[in-house]
Amino acid sequence: MSLYRRTGRQVPTDPFIDLLFNTLLGFSFLFLVSLVFINPEADKAKVDMQAEYVISATWQPDVADDVDLWVHAPSGDTVSYLKAEAGFLHLDRDDRGKINDTISVDGREVVHSINQEIVTIRKRYAGEYIVNLYYYQAASPPPLKVQVKVDQINPRFQTVFAETVELTAQDAEVTAVRFSIAEDGTVSSFNKLPLKLTPYGLDHIPVDVWNR
Repeated sequence: MSLYRRTGRQVPTDPFIDLLFNTLLGFSFLFLVSLVFINPEADKAKVDMQAEYVISATWQPDVADDVDLWVHAPSGDTVSYLKAEAGFLHLDRDDRGKINDTISVDGREVVHSINQEIVTIRKRYAGEYIVNLYYYQAASPPPLKVQVKVDQINPRFQTVFAETVELTAQDAEVTAVRFSIAEDGTVSSFNKLPLKLTPYGLDHIPVDVWNR
């Protein structure tokens, strides 16, 4: 017969054992709660939804030339360095030549010599989009060659447009491409009909484009 049955009382326990047991229960509870808030699939979905299309303008990395990317959406919004977020358009990178190529990492300067501007379309909105380049500052002798790309991200990654544009003078503004997005997300109707988007600069210079 157990001691409990003989005396009618519970056997005294060590308070330290109780403390350890309660601490273990507390950690177990916190672990279960953390699992509720950690959802890899949900996080992955958020990343996928941040951009439907990516428009980029890239020029040679060893020059200080400043080229601005302007994108106009069928909603009437226009995104540029003057307005980095307009509706569902977002300027993810505003490149100013060599000015913002140097960053500080752990107290030392690191040069990331890439010349590229990036605009993301974060919602599939049907209609025509206009992509312009503006030659803000010509630090090297023109012409300057700029590669313009339009990448579709969802439902799978594919480059739907890629051509090189030649900018011939400072303050030149050219329409690199106009394209349409359908309701189902397909991209078509590419053309280069000029349309001025900036509030300044010289008269519109016809674009001179060739396939790479």
